[in-house]
Amino acid sequence: MFEEIIVGIICAIIGIIIGFFIRKSISESKIGSAEIEAKRIIEDANQKAETRKREILVEAKDEAHKLRNEYERENKERRNEIQRNEKRLIKKEEMLDSKSLVVEKKDEMLQKKLKEIEIKQDKLEAIHQRQIEELEKISGLSTEDAKNILINNIKREAEQEAAIAVKEIERESKETAERKAREIITYAIQKCSADHVAETTVSVVDLPNDEMKGRIIGREGRNIRALEQLTGIDIIIDDTPEAVVISGFDPIRREVARLALEKLIADGRIHPARIEEMVEKAKKEVDQIIKDEGEQATLDTGIHGIHPEMIKLLGRLKFRTSYGQNVLKHSIEVSYLAGIMAAELGADVKIAKRAGLLHDIGKAVDHEVEGPHVTIGEDLAKKYKESKAVIHAIAAHHGDTEPQTVEAVLIQAADAISAARPGARRETLETYIKRLEKLEEISNSFEGVEKSFAIQAGREVRIMVKPEVTSDSSIILIAKDIVKKIEEEMEYPGQIKVNVIREIRATEYAK
Repeated sequence: MFEEIIVGIICAIIGIIIGFFIRKSISESKIGSAEIEAKRIIEDANQKAETRKREILVEAKDEAHKLRNEYERENKERRNEIQRNEKRLIKKEEMLDSKSLVVEKKDEMLQKKLKEIEIKQDKLEAIHQRQIEELEKISGLSTEDAKNILINNIKREAEQEAAIAVKEIERESKETAERKAREIITYAIQKCSADHVAETTVSVVDLPNDEMKGRIIGREGRNIRALEQLTGIDIIIDDTPEAVVISGFDPIRREVARLALEKLIADGRIHPARIEEMVEKAKKEVDQIIKDEGEQATLDTGIHGIHPEMIKLLGRLKFRTSYGQNVLKHSIEVSYLAGIMAAELGADVKIAKRAGLLHDIGKAVDHEVEGPHVTIGEDLAKKYKESKAVIHAIAAHHGDTEPQTVEAVLIQAADAISAARPGARRETLETYIKRLEKLEEISNSFEGVEKSFAIQAGREVRIMVKPEVTSDSSIILIAKDIVKKIEEEMEYPGQIKVNVIREIRATEYAK
């Protein structure tokens, strides 16, 4: 039994040894085949790498060739551009050379002309000197003596003019009080008189026929009395065919009466109750017109933030006139003028335009409130919280208060311009044209005057003289002579500015 075990063990060991050698031989054969496969793979990889290397080299050579060709093309273009620039520069140099030659030739010609002018000037001076000597022989006076006589004459003339000016100042100072009184009287007449401004205190209503007059009067005059009592206006019914005259100093009431009467005539029913109804409607219409006109004035002038009551007062100015000039239109015009001048002078345009629009606001109620319209307007501006600058400009626009701001002075100037322009206050066009023609006629009558122009509505005349006939010093005497003739032959308000202009022009053309 034991022997069998030993034999089994020996057989097992022999089996193990034989298995080991068998596995070893199999492993060695697998390792050999793996090494062969590895060598094959390595060779394939080397071949592929060599092929890829050759491809990359070819691609690199192609790219280098392309870059070289691009560089050569760009280089060629640059060389061509440089050559073109060189050609242009050469052409410019040639042109500059030719121009410099032309300039040199012109310079030589100018030098020659300057020498010729100098020679001619020397000759003229010699001739002038000989003429002076001849004149001295003829007159028996030396140049200095003649100059002294002329200076003495000018001095005497200047002293005479100074004496006249002093007398004029004295006369004006004496007339200041009278002028102020005339202004006050004129203002009072303008407010109350009905003769010289009849067209501003009456309105005419056309009738379809004369039978309507009886219906307006009514039984025992009850209709006309009712209309007059309700409106406070006089209704004048006379022999004028198919017309009734409405008369009254208050323009608002007069407008109410006119509208009411027109409505009654159109309706045909005229009795006291109907009259009262139409008068109320007319008052509402007039109130709406006043409001609309005031708002339109603020829109036209571009002024905002005015108190609604002030806007209504502005609208009332539509029915107010001053020497035939509509006060609302005048106020808008003053606003425009003041704004333009303020803009030119760098002043406050908004204040100037606002003060210009409101400067005559007192005239809206001067029939109802005592005092001059300046004071009334100042009080209204204070009441409705206007700025101090605007209040001051209103107070100073007629000189009652000394102006302290540029805007206040501008309102004075704009007010005067608007009132004094031709046609504003009933200067006839014919008179205006005759005055301008007379100014130009007087100016043109003097020797040496080429043209004259009356401007600034006849407040200035500009005179162009012939430069070859007159000298710079002689135009002063011409201006004085023209002023004297204007003073002797014309009547005009204010003063007329005489400008004498001597102009020399030299014109050449560059070719």
